[in-house]
Amino acid sequence: MKVYTKTGDKGITALFGGTRVSKHHIRIESYGTVDELNSHIGLIRDQEMNVSYKKILIEIQDRLFTVGAILATPPEKELLKNGEPRLQKLGIIETDVELLEKEIDTMEDSLRPMTHFVLPGGHTTVSYCHIARCVCRRAERLAVHLNDIEPTDEMVIKYLNRLSDYLFVLARKLSFDLNAKEIKWIPRK
Repeated sequence: MKVYTKTGDKGITALFGGTRVSKHHIRIESYGTVDELNSHIGLIRDQEMNVSYKKILIEIQDRLFTVGAILATPPEKELLKNGEPRLQKLGIIETDVELLEKEIDTMEDSLRPMTHFVLPGGHTTVSYCHIARCVCRRAERLAVHLNDIEPTDEMVIKYLNRLSDYLFVLARKLSFDLNAKEIKWIPRK
């Protein structure tokens, strides 16, 4: 299989199932942003950190490929010709969200309660988490926009929402682990 196909040279690409759309179509923007998020998470995973965080990040990256596949499939192509769901074995399920919640709760158990917003930064790895969190929020907004136009799997939106929370708490936990200073945002009076 060649990397280049030349089929997108005029700004058109194919969704799962063969439907051809412009490369700026909301579906392409949605799963393209999820792909961008996945790359940022890979960058986080490449940093020096506890191996347990890396294992969770690999699981998240796997789930993000699933999210991308779901977003790349228009509703009219969700069923195979025999009536079976195309993504039957791929779906995001409640236990995927519960894993993020469990990890958030575990990390928060060792952190002081938040009293203020915190400024992103303090350590390169922490900053990477904040960048990924922002990209995740954008992916979530795009998935919601897509859902306003065409029905989208609600679990995708829920997963992206929880993942941004996870990335925020991971940034705080890594600040703690790395003894990085967390700077509170205190509005001017």
